[in-house]
Amino acid sequence: MPRPHAAQRRAVPLVAALALLAGCGSEAATPTKPPDPAKAKVALLQAPRRAGEIVVRGDLSPASHGPYAFDGRYVVRFEQFAPEDPQVDFTAQTAFVTTLDRNAEQDGPGSVRLFHAARRTGRRTLALHGRLFVDVSFGDFPYAIRITPLK
Repeated sequence: MPRPHAAQRRAVPLVAALALLAGCGSEAATPTKPPDPAKAKVALLQAPRRAGEIVVRGDLSPASHGPYAFDGRYVVRFEQFAPEDPQVDFTAQTAFVTTLDRNAEQDGPGSVRLFHAARRTGRRTLALHGRLFVDVSFGDFPYAIRITPLK
């Protein structure tokens, strides 16, 4: 039987040590469950709903809500939130893009561009008429949109 070379004799303890190290720490850490977006404190969702007000909430995009009947002037506000990191800088994230469309998720004649903003919140005032869907086409975080009629 041939004798092992010196390099092979040195490799045996090294392989044994590596095998022992590979087994160390094999107990998997219990993964932590991400925060539930439904339990997040969102300013736009805190106030009671006023007469004629529309409040939508979503966790993912794209999404369509409605249709809703509009006839007048409205203040439209949005808020994005990150339950897993309340301090996230939304200016460094994907823009939140929202439109009002006559047909769900179909931009076309009569569509109104609401927001295209990489921010935590946004607000605008506009006149709206007809039955429209609130369509969120882009955004990486849960969101709330509040549409309040002006008297």
